[in-house]
Amino acid sequence: MDIRTEQLIKYFGETQVLKGLDVSLRDKEFVGIIGPNGSGKSTFLKCLYRVLQPSAGNVFFDGRQLDEFSFRETALRLAVVAQHNFYSFDFNVLDVVLMGRSPHKKMLERDNATDYALAREALATVGLAGFEERSFTTLSGGEQQRVILARALTQQTETLVLDEPTNHLDIKFQLEIMDIVK
Repeated sequence: MDIRTEQLIKYFGETQVLKGLDVSLRDKEFVGIIGPNGSGKSTFLKCLYRVLQPSAGNVFFDGRQLDEFSFRETALRLAVVAQHNFYSFDFNVLDVVLMGRSPHKKMLERDNATDYALAREALATVGLAGFEERSFTTLSGGEQQRVILARALTQQTETLVLDEPTNHLDIKFQLEIMDIVK
């Protein structure tokens, strides 16, 4: 999927965080965004995956303005591994990973054997086979981050947006995660 922004601007109160950002990302590109803390990297990504509304400017997916897509359509095209992941409820690991299948479901449609197979395969990919029944809240930060990556993989989108995907991971898993993402 091609992603393009035109003059993307974001204010928080009086503070302008994004200042007319023009970006063009082509399908199948592996792109890293670097910069100091507080420079707007996460804000930019949140505008792409619709957690934040830009103050001005436009975001395009494959030439269509982002606002033309429903949230479901966006979730079918783009999966996210956010920097911070908090759940107020005590879900087990398999349930968190299966959340990645929700964009593929009709209202009230239950998970099926294919969904469970995809979720278990993704957990094995991130090195967490056998963690299915563990409570997400009891996992270490690094284990939680790997579960969230498994959820994104289970979503089966053409694009992954990763905001500090190696956050909380030791060096071994940092390298593994980058290999998985590639």
